[in-house]
Amino acid sequence: MANLKDIRVRMASVESTQKITSAMKMVSAAKLRRAQNTILKLRPYANELSAILADLMSTQSDGDANPLEEVRAPERVVLVVITSNKGLCGGFNNNVLKRTEALLASDYRSQMAAGNVRFIGIGKKANEYLRRKKYPLLSSHESILDACTFQEAAGIAEGLMQQFVRKEIDKVEIVYNKFKNAATQILTHEQYLPVCFSPDAEEPAGMKHDFIFEPSREVLYQQLVPSMTKMKFYQSLLESIAAEHGARMTAMHKATENASELTKQLNLTYNKLRQAAITNELIEMVSGAESLKNA
Repeated sequence: MANLKDIRVRMASVESTQKITSAMKMVSAAKLRRAQNTILKLRPYANELSAILADLMSTQSDGDANPLEEVRAPERVVLVVITSNKGLCGGFNNNVLKRTEALLASDYRSQMAAGNVRFIGIGKKANEYLRRKKYPLLSSHESILDACTFQEAAGIAEGLMQQFVRKEIDKVEIVYNKFKNAATQILTHEQYLPVCFSPDAEEPAGMKHDFIFEPSREVLYQQLVPSMTKMKFYQSLLESIAAEHGARMTAMHKATENASELTKQLNLTYNKLRQAAITNELIEMVSGAESLKNA
């Protein structure tokens, strides 16, 4: 059984850890508010633009389709894996990596066996994992998560779009955590290329748009498809960043609560041992006094 000194040392260690996790929780909460505001402001714009493109797409003939829409047999696949640069965020990163492995074992098993699956790692945890597994990396990005800008996201998206148009790759999927709220992240894998735009799922059924287009539908469509494709990639990054801060805040909140509970248990154990030690000392004193009387 641990002695009083050991318990005091452990209590001090737990209390120190509790202060750290509490501070990390507050930092993550502040970062979450900023990231949440950014993604919530972007979503309506992206959804409305997607609705416009879906409307335009429905009127395009096969000959007017954008090259980014071309559906081919997925012989050469790129998986974009988005994680965080840091840990201490619960199962945030592990869930993404497990979903990636599940895709490789099911949807892209034959392509993986043929060596036709390549990866783009976004986030330190994703890159470490992909390198450890010796998967072929098309590119890796880490600093983009520290200060995500549309220009950086558009640069990565542009590279993927050019390779798709040149038919160097046939399909691109993104695996990431989508932000729902501070406590909930939705593990998502979605097709990025070839493009497929659809209106927001929450839009009321039967709702129609009456747009006036200038210039013509055809010209506008060809211009908007690449722009929306870049925007979609940028939105995926922002979703993952917001989800990361939410996951870390929740994890640190639970860690702080666990540390508080452990401190209470250690304090109770310490008091019991201290009381037992005092009782033993009293017994020894009384026994000694009795022995002296009888001597």
